[in-house]
Amino acid sequence: MSKPAPPAIVVHIPHASLVVPGDVAADLLLNAAEIEHELLVMTDRYTDELFAMPPSLATTVAFPVSRLVVDPERFTDDAREPMAIKGMGVIYTRTAGGRLLRRPPSAAERQRLLARFYELHHAALTTAVDAALAAHDSCLLVDGHSFPLRPLLYEDDQEADRPDICIGTDPGHTPAWLRDIAVRAFEDQGWRVAVDRPFSGALVPMAFYQKDIRVRAIMVEVKRDLYMDERSGARLPRFDEVRGRISGALGIIAAADASRDQGG
Repeated sequence: MSKPAPPAIVVHIPHASLVVPGDVAADLLLNAAEIEHELLVMTDRYTDELFAMPPSLATTVAFPVSRLVVDPERFTDDAREPMAIKGMGVIYTRTAGGRLLRRPPSAAERQRLLARFYELHHAALTTAVDAALAAHDSCLLVDGHSFPLRPLLYEDDQEADRPDICIGTDPGHTPAWLRDIAVRAFEDQGWRVAVDRPFSGALVPMAFYQKDIRVRAIMVEVKRDLYMDERSGARLPRFDEVRGRISGALGIIAAADASRDQGG
């Protein structure tokens, strides 16, 4: 029996993990309580559940460790990474509040961390996108995130009035029709939606970035107070309802993207 074709959709979950390996934690200049607080404010907690799609519809690639270890959404070259100036490049040296998180790693330490976590993750993500392209000649990459009710100090956008949902776009990989469908899909769920605010962009693996327009990408960011208590990290009673509404919106986006590919 032949294997089913891989899905045309890849869901990327980069910041949901709370895992900090012990050897990495030992290099952090925070005590245990301070690390827990940093994980609370910096983790896109539960996004692996909120953006879950059936394996028949999407391949999910989730980063297995915390962004405090390595951030898979950053460029590895600090000269290309805007957040590096804030000490939050691919390897963070500053906390969300601007405190020293760790001393800058040596070149050898940096390469070890990148090889151990970043490169393996991006290889898996590239493989998933390659498989979708081989099977369908296109791939829709959905980058799933969350953001706090109140801006953290490191954030560029300090506006107090934040939308419920942020749709992030990339000029070369997010066509206008995909952006507009995504906005409508989440607005139809009853949420206020903004484009590229408070965060912008949509991750595309470097093998395809600015090279292959068959890879389409959107970032979806969900405001955390919709589904969790930001003080404790606990799910709110309406968690399952929110998850269902996100699933409904993603289903509409996926159907529209497939229809576009089929000339519908």
